Amino acid sequence: MTAATDLYERYQRAATAHRQHRASCTNCTDTGRCTAGQRLFETFARLQDAHLNRQRNQRN
Repeated sequence: MTAATDLYERYQRAATAHRQHRASCTNCTDTGRCTAGQRLFETFARLQDAHLNRQRNQRN
């Protein structure tokens, strides 16, 4: 497994974890998140940014 593949898989797992949490959490809304939801979203966003940056850098 390459580092790029690992990063992509981690990003996808984080997206899934965030979606699953959001679907079941009664405290998370479109405008706010509970503590756990915020942590999951931040992890997802950080990994997504890293994945997209890696793709951009590979194209240049």
